[in-house]
Amino acid sequence: MKATITVSAPVKSSARVLQMASMFDTPITAKAENVFEVSLPIEEKPWSVGLIVGPSGSGKTTISEHFWPTIFGRGHEWSPDRALLDDFPKNMSIKEVVGLLTSVGLGSPPAWMRPFRTLSNGEAFRAEMARTLAETRDVVVVDEFTSVVDRQVAKVASHTVQKTVRRTGRQLIAVTCHYDVTDWLQPDWVYDTAAMSFAWRSVRPHPALRLEVHETDHSVWPLFARHHYLSADLHRGAKCFTGWIGDEMVAFTSYLHFPHAKTRNIKMGHRLVVLPDYQGLGIGGRLDDWLGQHLYDQGYRYRNVVAHPAMIAYYSKSPRWQTMAKVRMPRPRTKNASLVARQTDPRRLSTQSFEYRPPVIIKES
Repeated sequence: MKATITVSAPVKSSARVLQMASMFDTPITAKAENVFEVSLPIEEKPWSVGLIVGPSGSGKTTISEHFWPTIFGRGHEWSPDRALLDDFPKNMSIKEVVGLLTSVGLGSPPAWMRPFRTLSNGEAFRAEMARTLAETRDVVVVDEFTSVVDRQVAKVASHTVQKTVRRTGRQLIAVTCHYDVTDWLQPDWVYDTAAMSFAWRSVRPHPALRLEVHETDHSVWPLFARHHYLSADLHRGAKCFTGWIGDEMVAFTSYLHFPHAKTRNIKMGHRLVVLPDYQGLGIGGRLDDWLGQHLYDQGYRYRNVVAHPAMIAYYSKSPRWQTMAKVRMPRPRTKNASLVARQTDPRRLSTQSFEYRPPVIIKES
């Protein structure tokens, strides 16, 4: 794909134009003109994600609109009062909508039930991306990609979006002035409008994130409560832990003792929340793996009953988690009976029970 793109506009003389020309010793021409010589050899090999990046005014949008006249990501019409879920195409099932929202990092059911106007900038960006992917089957070209969100959110969202695009066999071209998303978006090719240069790029893992876990008390729960998909309640007997990336507290997990008639060493997962800005990086699974191993090392068994599709998928694929048989359990007559009953009630749709089982490491003799 090659093109010579010319953008021109007439320059009309006026008193202010003449004054400006005199002040800055700038010649007045009949028209202003920019010429872009563009070469995008993207037909040379298969690709999934492309990036057009450069400073403001360097021709990113002009070039994109020349090759792909339909530019997405500039804002959809959203209902002011309906749930976010109801603004997606009618021919999509609820499972498909939820799966798409989760895949781009918007995995919070409370957010799905609210109107779009109530979302944070980061949540809104993910919702826009999910709806764009839902409504077009052609190459998706997104102008001003991540321009309106915090840079940390931009990086995480770039990672989740590119994963979804590759998994679904789609093609995405992100157009942005922000170079910091490159290592997270992992594009197959990059066109830099500052240098008018094109380069193929190999896909590599995103920069490493170190997750540290610390025991905490109940005082931090209000930060996470409204993002939990079942309940904002935290049992007073819960043991709590938080996950940190650098100096940012990004996730919360907790467990309770499980009252069992015969087995005394079972602990049950209670609340697990990852803040919206960090959803899509697998932090929830890593945090629960840590908690399972932490309890296992102390001689405890750790079980979890989950309803969130992303967590069910994670546990089902992980060698560290064993799916438990679905058994109707009587409501235990304990002080926390209602809480345990809610977590283990087999009548709840699409819930699955798992137990942590660390992989056996066989040492060579």
